This record gives sequence, structure tokens and C-alpha cells, in this order.
Amino acid sequence: MKTYNILVAIPVFNETDVRSVVLGIKNFPLDILVIDDGSNNGLKEKLSDIGYTYLITHPRNLGYGKALIDAFTFGIRNRYDYIITIDGDGQHEPEEIQLFLNEIPFSDCDILSGSRYLLKRAFHEGIPPERYRINRRITYLINSITGFNLTDAFCGFKAYKVEKLKLLRLTEYGYGMPLQLWIQAWRRGLRVRETPVKLIYKDATRQFGGMLNDPEARLRYYNDAIEDELMRSEQNGISMRKVRQTVGY
Repeated sequence: MKTYNILVAIPVFNETDVRSVVLGIKNFPLDILVIDDGSNNGLKEKLSDIGYTYLITHPRNLGYGKALIDAFTFGIRNRYDYIITIDGDGQHEPEEIQLFLNEIPFSDCDILSGSRYLLKRAFHEGIPPERYRINRRITYLINSITGFNLTDAFCGFKAYKVEKLKLLRLTEYGYGMPLQLWIQAWRRGLRVRETPVKLIYKDATRQFGGMLNDPEARLRYYNDAIEDELMRSEQNGISMRKVRQTVGY
């Protein structure tokens, strides 16, 4: 049976739970990459005794998207077969990595995306209402463009075929990068499937920072990220205007 090289990548910016996340991942025989996106809370020292595998350090905060882009670049350069991404804030349970490992090698998808909403349960419990509302609207819009039939466009718990990541040209450094990724994945013909993961909100008061703390400004930013990607390379004449007309958005 073939052995696959798998990297677990954790983007981190001042998260306090990252140590427990790394320790949980170390229960699996997987390489670990921490991308420190300019933390100022002594992250390196906090992890120094754990023996995690790799660390990328940004001299300043460059953005969630940039951290993931660097993880993808690292995975490609080091010839991994799969990359699993997991957030460092404790809102994903490391033991659920097994859900993704059970699917490897992927036979019917190129991206296996975690979804906190795939199972029919109490979706709203513990979720800030404005975050749920924005997630629903943007997920609906992404589906209208791509036909991916996603239920959660923003979940950071995913697994990717590295060979397929080579087809993408991701440039969005902020929280809108996953939306750029969905549009590019659709344009490049990548196959996408979801798998249910637990819904955990440890801190409902946590902020995005800057203008994105305002829900309406955040929604406009996400829309702009989608529109910018569509404008870069329109597919079959599809534009944001046509999409909005089609879905009544």
C-alpha cells in the first residue's frame, strides 16, 4: 500500500490555544507546519519544547490568506501529496483529522472541505448571528457561481491534493482568500466535496480586526473579493453583474 506524505498546516496570529492544537495533531504521524502570522505573544517560545516540525514566521501580520498561501507553497516545494489545514484557535478538534485521513487517497474530489453545517442539527447554537448570516449569503453566492453545492464556504478545516494546488494562483492575503480559492478551483475544474466537522465557537466576541469588525463592511469585502476574481478571468462570459441578476443578490 502506498504511503502518502501529508502535511498539517496551522495559520496562527496570537491564538492562545495553538499549543493544545499542535499537541493534539502530534497524536498522528504527520508533519506539522505552523505559520506564525506576526504574533506578538511569544508564540515561538510557547511551542519550543513541543518539537513541531516546521515554522514559518512573518515579521508582521500579513493576513490569514497569506499564511495559507505560504503553507501551500511550502507543501508544493517539499513535494507533499496532501495538505490538511486546521485553524489554531481551538475551534477545530485535532482528532477530527482522522476524518480526512480516512478519505486519502481521494477518489472523487480534489478538495475535501469541512462543514460545520452539513449535518441537520442546531446550526445557530453559539454562533454570532451576523457571522451565520454572512456565511449563508456568501456560501449561496459561491454556489450560484460554481455549482459546488457547499454548505460552509468559510470553514478552515480542509484537505487538499497538492498536485491540484499547483493549478491555483492565489493572491488574496486577507480573510477573503478562501473565496478566491473557490472561484479558481471552479475555473480549473477541481472537484469539491464536504465532510461534516464539529461546530465549535469558543469565543463569540472575537473580532476580525479593523474595518472587518463591522459586519456590513465585511460582507462588502467578501463580495469584492469574489468580484475581483471573476474580473481577472471571466469564465464563459460570467460576470458579477450577471451572477447578481441570476440569483437576485
